[in-house]
Amino acid sequence: MKVSCLQENLSKGISIVGRAVATRSTLPVLSNILLSTDESRLKLSATNLEIGINCWIGAQVEQEGATTVPARLLTDLVNSLPPERIDMELITRTQTLNLKAGRFEANIKGIDAQEFPLILVPEEDTRVRIDPDVLRQMIDQVAFAAASDESRPVLTGVSVDLKDAELTFAAADGYRLSVRSTSLEHPVEQPMNVIIPARALQELRRISGDQSEPVEMLVASSRNQVFFYLQDIELVSQLVEGTFPDYRQIIPKTSNTETIVSTADLLKAVRMAFIFARDAANIVRMQMVPGGEGSGRIIVSATSSEHGDNVSELDATITGKPLEIAFNARYIIDALEVIDTAQVSIQTRDPSSPGVFKPVGGGDFIHIIMPMHIAR
Repeated sequence: MKVSCLQENLSKGISIVGRAVATRSTLPVLSNILLSTDESRLKLSATNLEIGINCWIGAQVEQEGATTVPARLLTDLVNSLPPERIDMELITRTQTLNLKAGRFEANIKGIDAQEFPLILVPEEDTRVRIDPDVLRQMIDQVAFAAASDESRPVLTGVSVDLKDAELTFAAADGYRLSVRSTSLEHPVEQPMNVIIPARALQELRRISGDQSEPVEMLVASSRNQVFFYLQDIELVSQLVEGTFPDYRQIIPKTSNTETIVSTADLLKAVRMAFIFARDAANIVRMQMVPGGEGSGRIIVSATSSEHGDNVSELDATITGKPLEIAFNARYIIDALEVIDTAQVSIQTRDPSSPGVFKPVGGGDFIHIIMPMHIAR
């Protein structure tokens, strides 16, 4: 293999695939990045057997070939090189990759490319096209609510539901639920429901940063994998096996109180309360006080037996009964940070029923938080 490319292109390519490199694996080759020539481009690949990423960068190929080199070493080296052309040549007999850039030269010992697991692309072509901005927003609004605890694997994933011309993402961790839907340009031929690891979607969010063309998604159910195709990048992920809980049953159908308040003001008040709530199981109290003709106020408070307390009062539009309810401050902050409308609607029934958070006048997004018990 003999190939040349620009330092900035190689550095960008390595940063894209680098997060899929296995950090703790019994297979040494999984700690490596595969470099292979592909017509007139250089292909970089990495996998930890759960997620795999391929990335193509422009290059001048003199001689075809492939090798794998340690990811961390390659990353540190390439990032240290000057922003100019890098010439790479593989000494096949010793699997040593020689790199030259200006007056700098290095040799990296690699592992034969044949030992690297292949990331095979299925023949099927029933792909779903998703607008990249919408996809990024959907991941932002849903993936954070997935569980990080591996004791219930299905909850570490995002339920992806395809039906007719609608795509729905849902994630839950037992204390909160996030659901976001969007319309597709073309209806799908057959309904489909799969669970994609939240981490895979967060990686997709990261690498799709400057993508402007629609992202294509292909589910290969027979291989229990999902593929995402971007410009010059492919991401493949294993699907989570199992059945996602029927979250639609959790969504309250009725409410006794609806509070409409400024998203930014509420976020600021809850962040302030969180400073005191940290020592008290993150409990933040919300008191909805209706006024006349829909006006009213919401009182946000937190108390720390050791450090003191905090109270904020906000103007709000409240319809229904007065109510006091407590939530985990962290969960409210997470929800408000992904609501991009000026106002948020909070629908509540009683102190022991879930609270429903929705953006006012923007998008098909719903976030549900289980309340916390307040000792009287």
